[in-house]
Amino acid sequence: MSIIATEQTKAVIVGARAGQNAAKRMAEFCYMMGLPLNVLAFVYPPDAGKTVEVLYGNQFLSIPVYASLANALAAHPTINTALVYVGADKVFSITKEALETDGISFVSIIAEGVPEKDAKRLIRLSKEKNKLVNGPSAIGVMSAGECRLGVIGGEYRNLKLCKLHRPGSFGVLTKSGGLTNELMWLCSQFADGITTAISIGGDTYPCTDFVTYLDLFEADLQTKAVVLVGEMGGTLEEEAAAWYGKTKRRIKLIASVSGLCQEVLPKGMKFGHAGAKEGKGGIGSARHKLQAFRDAGALVPETFGALGNAIHGVYQTLLADGTIAKKTETAPPRDLPLQIEESLKRGQVVVEPLIRTTISDDRGEEPLYLGYAATELIEKGYSIEHLIGLLFNKELPTKEQAEVIKRIIILSADHGPAVSGALATILAACAGIALPQAVAAGLIMIGPRFGGAVSDAGKYFKLGATSYRNDVPSFLAYMKSNVGPVPGIGHRVKSLRNPDKRVKSLVSFVKSRPSLQTPCLDFALEVEKVTTLKKENLILNLDGAIGAILVDLGFPEHALNGFFVIARAIGFIGHWIDQKEQNSRLIRLYDYLVNYAVRPKRDVPTLN
Repeated sequence: MSIIATEQTKAVIVGARAGQNAAKRMAEFCYMMGLPLNVLAFVYPPDAGKTVEVLYGNQFLSIPVYASLANALAAHPTINTALVYVGADKVFSITKEALETDGISFVSIIAEGVPEKDAKRLIRLSKEKNKLVNGPSAIGVMSAGECRLGVIGGEYRNLKLCKLHRPGSFGVLTKSGGLTNELMWLCSQFADGITTAISIGGDTYPCTDFVTYLDLFEADLQTKAVVLVGEMGGTLEEEAAAWYGKTKRRIKLIASVSGLCQEVLPKGMKFGHAGAKEGKGGIGSARHKLQAFRDAGALVPETFGALGNAIHGVYQTLLADGTIAKKTETAPPRDLPLQIEESLKRGQVVVEPLIRTTISDDRGEEPLYLGYAATELIEKGYSIEHLIGLLFNKELPTKEQAEVIKRIIILSADHGPAVSGALATILAACAGIALPQAVAAGLIMIGPRFGGAVSDAGKYFKLGATSYRNDVPSFLAYMKSNVGPVPGIGHRVKSLRNPDKRVKSLVSFVKSRPSLQTPCLDFALEVEKVTTLKKENLILNLDGAIGAILVDLGFPEHALNGFFVIARAIGFIGHWIDQKEQNSRLIRLYDYLVNYAVRPKRDVPTLN
């Protein structure tokens, strides 16, 4: 048997992340024991209607989230336990609701920092309702082989080491969560393990005292001895000693109290537990509590380090007088299924990769771009244009190549608010759309008629430079028969008489660098000489110049539009910020900008 937590315990967890972590630990214990998960519901109003996925072995269980305890119990009437993982300011109202809810008989409060006045009110209310409340600041309850409430017991490996897959003969009572885990281990190594372990919390006013739990252990015939570890501050230990010495008890009591160091520490020294307050030399001091246990007939080892031997001695006595029989050890419980990452490390599985990347790796301390550490690139003077060249073409650009990339980005970053991409971003911004979505709307406009000429220009100028060389007329004939107008040639406004300064600047810079080979650009300029003879505005435009130059720099044709995307994204973001700062309103086209080419109003025929 066990006390408090049994196989019949069904829990609701109130709270978010910390509560979900507790459910994960509880699921591990249930998996070890082959029991169904004992967490039936969560209560967290912001996520009501959703589910929390809890890993149970190698499958995920979907646990519903409700807005209130009432809703959770209406859907799961077998719930009888509530675990409270909320902020200290909400503990009283949540616990009060749980205590006033039919069906819930036990509440464990994990939250720390609960105001003392709230704890006192909960103590009174729990007595009125004749229900148990563990905590505040309690790690939980563990009943070996039956039930785990909270994260008590630690990781899965520790559950196995402490033999928590089967009940022993020793109960454990402490104020400390860490010591509870330590004592469970001691009982498993120096005796046959535990029945139930309870951490009541280290606050000044725990809602349930040692004596209440000692009464329950006394009534549990499976529990033959109890290990109680207290601390200085308060009188709970003295009360436990008085209970034990009042009459002959069935259970043996092993007691230890921490805090003798207080006698040599400076006055006013604070300790981790709120209840560990000074009580030098008198009631509440560690020495007074230890003597009270000795006087009551409990076994009190001289030091905490001797506690293991004390447990072992009691265990041997119980074996010798036949109170307990030596347990035949069974096979240890199954292990948790390994995560795929751990299985891969051990060489136990082979998984075919879902994707393959050749440009970056972020598994270490920082991203590696083609093997170069990001911080080292910065420290050695590389800039964003070098990174673009590296990720797009898998080579670090030279100084001159990087300068070309920088100029391309600057020259094409924006073309005013009237072009389709910028206009789409502005319309979205005025409609109150967030920055990422508004910029995405603008980027969607990039295609064959807006920006797409960069990739096509690079593709066909490369074709001309390699297959037609000096034969521009044959190239133009091929384009006319098979493609159409030459991508990258022509401008609505600019012409020979009104040249595009951006193109002139870019071409002039590239041609002034002898180290840069420009066969595609040279061919594009030869095409311009022929096309402008037909019409002055059939000039090499910015898309065409960029496409030809990037191909000359070695970038693959399918990557060229990426430069336009990067550059225009900068401009689109600027337009979104501009409209946001102006608090622009929703845009609706004026009627005079629309040609309503529809029929005049007419009668609607009768529906037969």
